[in-house]
Amino acid sequence: MKNNFKHSATIEYTTSIHDTDAMGVVWHGNYLKFFEKAREALFQKFNCGYKQMIESGYIWPIVDARVKYIAPSLAEQTLQIVATLEEYEHRIKISYTIIDSLTGKKITSGYTIQVAVSTSTHKMSFVTPSFLLELIRL
Repeated sequence: MKNNFKHSATIEYTTSIHDTDAMGVVWHGNYLKFFEKAREALFQKFNCGYKQMIESGYIWPIVDARVKYIAPSLAEQTLQIVATLEEYEHRIKISYTIIDSLTGKKITSGYTIQVAVSTSTHKMSFVTPSFLLELIRL
């Protein structure tokens, strides 16, 4: 179910030569790393980092991800990465937009979907655990 409000976080990241491939553009797999850094910033707004999630008795694996490459990124390019919480009641869906900080041009978009899995039973929960719902709704 989609919610009617938007929680989001924006981080800035300057790419490095180690982010690029042999063609001199940012390697496609690094975009998921960029998404993850923004997702961490988003969940820190709820005081819910990885440590808190694990202590809650749940892990949150990504079960679906999509990346749409619109334009290439190069080394030493400063990017703004925006993570927006789109769904949270039955699963966590976060959308991402990566923008060139200098030009404002959209470079990449995508999303990830995570589900709660009990650390004791290893079973997937079909609703988001109440502790996280309470943090998000504050």
